[in-house]
Amino acid sequence: MIKTTFSARPTGRIWRQHQMEDIPQLAWMRPDQRLAMRAVAAVLPFAVSDYVLDELVDWGNIPDDPIFQLVFPQPEMLEPAAFQRLFALFHEDAPRAEIDAVAREIQLSMNPHPAGQKALNVPVFRGQRLEGVQHKYFDTALFFPARGQTCLSYCTYCFRWPQFVGLDDQKFAASESETLREYLLEQRRVENVLFTGGDPLVMRARLLERYVEPLLRPGLEHVSSLRFGTKALAFDPHRFLDRPDSDELLRLFERIVASGKHLAVMAHYTHPRELETEAARKALRRVIATGAVVRCQAPLVRHINDEATVWARMWTEQVKLGAVPYYMFVERDTGPRAWFEVPLGRANDIFRQAVSSVCGLARTVRGPSMSATPGKVVVDGVTSIGSERVFALRFLRARDTSWVGRPFFARYDPDATWLDQLRPAFGEREFFFEPGLRRMVEAQRVREGYRERSSMLPACEAAPAEEGSASPFAGARAGTEFE
Repeated sequence: MIKTTFSARPTGRIWRQHQMEDIPQLAWMRPDQRLAMRAVAAVLPFAVSDYVLDELVDWGNIPDDPIFQLVFPQPEMLEPAAFQRLFALFHEDAPRAEIDAVAREIQLSMNPHPAGQKALNVPVFRGQRLEGVQHKYFDTALFFPARGQTCLSYCTYCFRWPQFVGLDDQKFAASESETLREYLLEQRRVENVLFTGGDPLVMRARLLERYVEPLLRPGLEHVSSLRFGTKALAFDPHRFLDRPDSDELLRLFERIVASGKHLAVMAHYTHPRELETEAARKALRRVIATGAVVRCQAPLVRHINDEATVWARMWTEQVKLGAVPYYMFVERDTGPRAWFEVPLGRANDIFRQAVSSVCGLARTVRGPSMSATPGKVVVDGVTSIGSERVFALRFLRARDTSWVGRPFFARYDPDATWLDQLRPAFGEREFFFEPGLRRMVEAQRVREGYRERSSMLPACEAAPAEEGSASPFAGARAGTEFE
């Protein structure tokens, strides 16, 4: 693998969209290639750190290198007409306001929040929506600290891309956690809180502590676990090693553990190369030494990790370093999903082949899992029942706990990439959970005073589909991928 080191550059520099032309490693590219990347970066978030550029990207394998695909925008990530429109504006050196207007139009066409996150997951507390909180499952609350709604390097497939592109009306963020504490005091069934983003661990340790401290005070003993969703262990391991507040951050982890709460660091590793550097290994060991449990998860994405051997290597290395393989997710229906999505049948094959080649300690992983509107649905396999070939599906988590673990079947479709593209098997008109989901949606409408049909609500409110039609909850792709 070809690495580069540009010692003249400031250590840990972050390169953003307006600086893309200045990234030394891109100097070999043709001007039109760099312009194309800038055009896509006007729509999707772009940032990349020196660590990723110097330690992770294989510059001898461009553009096919998986880490290059992971962080650098590609023209195919936009619809052809949208890309050509933006590229022409950049080529003509159009005014920034004109570029921004077109970019915003394209962003809003890319399903910026899969249906249900805004409409169904945000709780109402004392008459107000808690916009920095999601509460989809009874025992888990997601918290979005405002200062953690960024990343040092952005993943091109990120399903939370609207958090980072100036779509303020689409953004989840909370400026403090006292209101969350008050909410949790009344929600006695909530057992764990997930700090998510963005990446909450990009915050200074003292700022993160101000968000965490209210949850450690007496009164929230029913909240037995705290979780941090983070890509920092993969993209910025020096955050845990030699930054001015690295030790302070780890002391905060130790304080959480000492309080009697379980601390889980939900580490986002997409490719085994992210575990191969000495810094990455040391960082992981330091975090585990605090008493935290590191659980690893990532989506299955084309061009980056859509091979069973890649996942098997990654899970094996995670176990070797003391971490726990947790989830393989299915790529979400938002942003540049057409470039990354993998058909469910192939996803199941990749998962099955990978998990069959690792030891039992790595078989803690679950997947391929879709975080859809009704809940987390795992593809257990493809089989034949009678004369019909079907997907065997099951809820791992669900809005209605009576759905959890209940198997159900969908007609096999070799092209389907998400739940809403599947139809019930055996001539059924709808899946077993759809009547209950419709009632939940209607109840939410009543609670929030909706009188007219909202474009934010999933299409599952419609009448059951006729035989042979698309699923009645088409478009209802929601939930939170790192719940």
